[in-house]
Amino acid sequence: MHDVYTACPSFENDRFLIRPLSMDDCTDLLKVYSDPAAVPFFNSDNCNGDDFYYTTEERMRQAIDYWLWEYGRRGFVRWSIEDRGTGKVIGTIELFRRKAADFFTDCGLLRLDLRSDYETSDAIEGILERIVPETFVWFGCSMIATKAVPAAAERRRALASTGFVPSAEKVIGHDGTEYGDYWIYTK
Repeated sequence: MHDVYTACPSFENDRFLIRPLSMDDCTDLLKVYSDPAAVPFFNSDNCNGDDFYYTTEERMRQAIDYWLWEYGRRGFVRWSIEDRGTGKVIGTIELFRRKAADFFTDCGLLRLDLRSDYETSDAIEGILERIVPETFVWFGCSMIATKAVPAAAERRRALASTGFVPSAEKVIGHDGTEYGDYWIYTK
C-alpha cells in the first residue's frame, strides 16, 4: 500500500490535473467555496457545523490551513482539481479511511467540492474515473462512499455511470447524528 501521507501523489487525464492542495490555490478556491449554487452539493456531514461557504480570502486561507494541518496529522488528504485547459483550480477532493462503529467503517470517504459550472456528469465522471481505482491502494479500504443529495442530479448520474450505487445505510456522526444520501463503490 502506498502511503499517501508520506508522498501525496498527483494524477491527471486530458481534462484535469489532481494535485496536492496548496495555499497558492486560495484565490481560485474562494470562487468555489463562495459559489452559492455549489455549496448545497458539498458534504459537510460530521464537520462540526461548517457548511463550507466561505466569502472572504481570510476564511478561505483558514480552511486551507486546517486542511493542510489535517494532512500533516494523517487525518485526511485534500487535493486541488485544476482544469488543464484554463490552469484554474475548480474544486477539491478530500479522502480518508473512515473507522467507525457503523456500516461505513473501513471505507474511503470521498468528498468532492466543485464550482457549480463543473457540476456536470461529464466533469464528475472524468474526476472519479481517475481517483477511484487508486483509492483502494492509497487507503487500504474495502469500499468508497460519497454523498450525493437528491438535488444533485448530474452528480448522481455520474456516480451511477462510474459504478457507484445508492446505499440505504447511514453514516453515524460523532454525536450520533445520522447522515444519508450516500453512494458506495466496492471492488
